[in-house]
Amino acid sequence: MTSAESGFRGIPGSAPTGTKQAAGRAGATLGSAARLRMAVPSVADRVAAELRLQLAEGLLLPGARLTESTLSEELGVSRNTVREAFAELAAERLVVRHPNRGVFVASLGPGDIHDVYTVRRFIEVSAIRGGGSPERVTAVRAAVEEGRAAAAAADDEALGSANQHFHGAIVALAESRRLNTIMAQVLAEMRLFFHKATVDAHFYRSYLDDNDKICKALEAGQLDRAGDLLLAYLDRSEEKQSAVHGD
Repeated sequence: MTSAESGFRGIPGSAPTGTKQAAGRAGATLGSAARLRMAVPSVADRVAAELRLQLAEGLLLPGARLTESTLSEELGVSRNTVREAFAELAAERLVVRHPNRGVFVASLGPGDIHDVYTVRRFIEVSAIRGGGSPERVTAVRAAVEEGRAAAAAADDEALGSANQHFHGAIVALAESRRLNTIMAQVLAEMRLFFHKATVDAHFYRSYLDDNDKICKALEAGQLDRAGDLLLAYLDRSEEKQSAVHGD
């Protein structure tokens, strides 16, 4: 990784020791640098986040080959940085590396479905039952309306993205950076499942009314009802995915 790519130059050396005061200053410097390192993601992390987003938005299809040289040029980073991002996504099972062939977008199987939905039940239902700020609730409503507009335009890809945005907005109610990070991975995995399901052009349309009902309960402050509706929704969605993938 080049210095131009990296926004972090490492932890500064400690101050001269010999007194308790100097040791304290050194510890403070190290602590500040460590906090900065935790707060500022590496360039490889940002590249991984961009690819995760492209997966969630349906721009990268299961089985598609990803090349270091192409992504390096498109994103303006080194090939080594892209390689690091691939390693991160491989650990999340979003891409797979085949020796002598390259890196490919993962094609997830039926056995992954229940695991992913188990995670969704924990984080999405908990998030909506906790409610959120008016701004966060408005974002959930905006995703519902985005879906309706896409359906009216008969744009199934945009409809799929709107559905992803709806579920992302639900988790964002909790205002937790860590939960948002987990959900970003989950949304990427879900879109890989949905590519097969959306051979049926009406796949996402069946969720529009459900999304609206969940949002209305949230807007009315009926948080337990919103959680119950979402839980039933996820149960039905898992059953549909399992049927599509032959589980």
